[in-house]
Amino acid sequence: MPIMACLQSCTWDKLGDKKDFVLASVEMGRWAFGVLILLWVLFPLANSSVDGLDKVRGVNLGGWLVVEGWIKPSLFDGIPNGDMLDGTQVQFKSVTLQKYVSAEGGGGMNVTVDRDVASTWETFRLWRVSDREFQFRCFGGQFLTSSEGDLISATASSPALNETFYVERNDTRVHIKLLGGNYVQATMNNQLTANYQGLPGWDDNAATFEMTIAANNLHGDYQLANGYGHDKAKEVLMKHQRSFITAGDFAFLSRHGINTVRIPVGWWIAQDPYPPAPFVGGSLESLDRAFSWAQFYNLKCIIDLHAAPGSQNGMEHSASRDGSVDWPSPDHISQTLDVIDFLSARYVNHPALLGIELLNEPSAAAVPLDVLVSYYMRGYQIVRNYSSEAYVIICQRIGNADPMELYQANIGDSNIVVDLHYYNLFDPYFDDMNAMENIQFIYESRVPQLQSLDSANGPLVYIGEWVNEWDVTNASQLQYQMYGRAQLQAYDAASFGWSYWTLKNDRMHWDFEWNIKHKYLLLGSSSMKTPNNFVWLTVTCGVLLCALSGMT
Repeated sequence: MPIMACLQSCTWDKLGDKKDFVLASVEMGRWAFGVLILLWVLFPLANSSVDGLDKVRGVNLGGWLVVEGWIKPSLFDGIPNGDMLDGTQVQFKSVTLQKYVSAEGGGGMNVTVDRDVASTWETFRLWRVSDREFQFRCFGGQFLTSSEGDLISATASSPALNETFYVERNDTRVHIKLLGGNYVQATMNNQLTANYQGLPGWDDNAATFEMTIAANNLHGDYQLANGYGHDKAKEVLMKHQRSFITAGDFAFLSRHGINTVRIPVGWWIAQDPYPPAPFVGGSLESLDRAFSWAQFYNLKCIIDLHAAPGSQNGMEHSASRDGSVDWPSPDHISQTLDVIDFLSARYVNHPALLGIELLNEPSAAAVPLDVLVSYYMRGYQIVRNYSSEAYVIICQRIGNADPMELYQANIGDSNIVVDLHYYNLFDPYFDDMNAMENIQFIYESRVPQLQSLDSANGPLVYIGEWVNEWDVTNASQLQYQMYGRAQLQAYDAASFGWSYWTLKNDRMHWDFEWNIKHKYLLLGSSSMKTPNNFVWLTVTCGVLLCALSGMT
């Protein structure tokens, strides 16, 4: 029986004749990486100590105090016009001209209606004022505005009344009008003007446009709070914060050998209970509860600044309004340092505090390295002003960035940690990998990188985010167990430790609790004694024997 067929068709408790496993192991013997697997299974690397812990074995509390819609989509179910949240990308096609509205050059001049195909200049990002009122931001950052002579141009640097439009919808057809009442129309000479005469119907007339939602992928704190409005958003978030993570979850983590929680927070927590609009208060009280639960169940806490003012990566988990990355400005950096000072002053001497992460996943494309290093150095010193022992965690840039760049930056001289995020996802490189190739990648790529960083004689290494999920379709429970085991063995070697993303999630394999309860992820050295791992050892021993025999 071929080894992959065996692995795909069997579960640990249904494996049959041992002869099949010997034959399967022989066939796998040509895989040299199998020798590495055996060594990692039989001879795990010795653990070092982190603040009295046997290194960090952590879980992220993602989607709790920083909203990510994909983690709990139901949070957004009650928002009217919920497909037109802040940051939604829309395109408009005149039904009479059959041409798209375009801000030529991405903005800075008049708007035309003359494009056959919609691309970047024809795509506008919504800024939501109410469930019917919107501002339209162009690719270059300017806003559509009603200018003299009723022409619509893309020349406003910031929005106000003249840049606010009322949108009437009839399925995919829309009318757009100024707050003063004039409707926008496409003229026969391909201009966009706000002077349509009369009340347009939904037939083919100059004031009717087909609206295409090109992207609707931002569902963060900004979208939720601005979508519901302050009072309803406060009600929704208060219920979520009190029910999504509870003391019982800390008890569950403690029972399963987890010793740390990494808690993402947003910058507005420093102004709780009255943060600036549209954000609402409540997260600070929740964070205080988390520290109390952690102390009771003997867990440690890492506070992770997941969302910085202006957004450090343009993603929903950084509370970006429309996908822009404005964090690198001096004002936003100064404000972020104030947040670090607030968190340090409040928590750094709490017995449950392990460390503070200064920033999550800054974008390599939008955040220059020198700006980031300068911020990290200043943030490190702020934490040190309150404690000489608290760990200061710095996250690598996401995108095309080498984690070694932070090891060479000399940011601090004690208890400093570099956070790497390891996913076999989000990159076309992994799209066509099968189960065994994903596992092979862990041993052939992840492990050498960890060893290289550990030998760099610099900061400690922390895998702050990883997940037992991949781009393998119809993977079996056995394959998930093998993949999870490979990651656990690899990341256990990180000098600071690891944290799984995340505790709870609507998507099963991202949900740590579900993985543990359904035995898709096997934790702890005790699992080596189960029948599951006996079969794993049988397979890998066969690999080693075959590999050695091939050398004679």
